[in-house]
Amino acid sequence: MPRVKYRDSDIDVMARMMRAEAEGEGKQGMLYVGNVIVNRAVADCLDFKEVRTINDVVFQIQGGNYSFEAVQKGNLFYQRARGIEKKLAKQNLDSWRQHPAHYALWYFNPYAPCPPTWYNQPFTGQFKDHCFYEPIGGTCESVYNG
Repeated sequence: MPRVKYRDSDIDVMARMMRAEAEGEGKQGMLYVGNVIVNRAVADCLDFKEVRTINDVVFQIQGGNYSFEAVQKGNLFYQRARGIEKKLAKQNLDSWRQHPAHYALWYFNPYAPCPPTWYNQPFTGQFKDHCFYEPIGGTCESVYNG
């Protein structure tokens, strides 16, 4: 059973997002970004109470702007998703989760060492240039159970 309900259009938009956000970090980096996207869709907590679909996650607005830089800057729309990104997106949607993004709801590239917290959420690890953060224990059980 997939981690979240999805259609072919969800695979495409998620694959495009993964490519736009982490193509330079290879397949593994794109899988981590995809992991965060799916985690946000299953999270019923914090800023993610109203997002349930991949489109909701990708196009979520927080603080007056899109949550993801690839949507803010239009990078999401520059390139089509290739077969490899679609395959990776489907892996994430169906079951793939791995540290440091296993339970992560946030990631970013600080262009410096990763800070120990991001919006008061603990650092869980780094892959290449991206730092990953998961919710403080007890604040988002749905992401740990989903």
